[in-house]
Amino acid sequence: MLELYNFAQSTCSLKVRLAMHEKGIEWVDRVLVSKNQDHLSDWYLKLNPNGVVPTLIHNGTPVIESSVIVQYLDEIYPPVSLTPPTPLARAEMRAFLAFVDAVPTPAVRYPSFQYGGLIRKFLAMTDAEFAESVALRPLKGEFYKRMGRTGFPREDIDKALADIVKTAGRMDLLLEKNGGPFLMGEQLTLADLAVAPLIDRMEDLGFAYLWEGRYPRVAQWLADLQARPAYAQAYYPGSRLSDQFPDLGLGRGTDARERQPELAAAAE
Repeated sequence: MLELYNFAQSTCSLKVRLAMHEKGIEWVDRVLVSKNQDHLSDWYLKLNPNGVVPTLIHNGTPVIESSVIVQYLDEIYPPVSLTPPTPLARAEMRAFLAFVDAVPTPAVRYPSFQYGGLIRKFLAMTDAEFAESVALRPLKGEFYKRMGRTGFPREDIDKALADIVKTAGRMDLLLEKNGGPFLMGEQLTLADLAVAPLIDRMEDLGFAYLWEGRYPRVAQWLADLQARPAYAQAYYPGSRLSDQFPDLGLGRGTDARERQPELAAAAE
């Protein structure tokens, strides 16, 4: 039996949901609620001492870290493989997975909180409540301290957006080198599923302009993935920030520069 403890909108959770749907795996969806701090409760920390989502439970045993989870699933459910067949191609895919964890995964958090509505629950807290919430977090306390209750310094946002452009550039190189339509070539792999929720999140926040003009191959790659049946299953209603915060004017086709004048000035 497989169970997945996850948030609806978490990009790391979506990575795993995409893999499970693409592989046709049957599983039990255990949806946690971020605003209730379910992931910081004592019972959950026993499953995942990092206090983050997702956590996979396989026959009662937890498997943590989304990049580890998707590779684990690909090993135990081999009929639909999301890993290239040759050692060299597997090495290239794993190198890209390491890049995704190191660069775009942390980068996407900054605009998600700053512009995507996630900061709202902290704005509603007192200073004491915010400090208590930060202290509960085993891994991300410093991130929340840096954000505070009012948002990140401008240099943090600039660095995050630059890292997204860097990511799109890396993806474009792979699409050109391997011939597409996927990052590793003709086969859909974990490389695609690992980065797709991050690029989708940036599109949802109105930052598609970062790659659409410079890297049109990336825009086509995203559209192709979004058209897949498994993608629609993983992205059920409520999975995007534009679903959760409709009053912010987010969503595909929007432009963050129209909502945030400082972004427009920085792009000039």
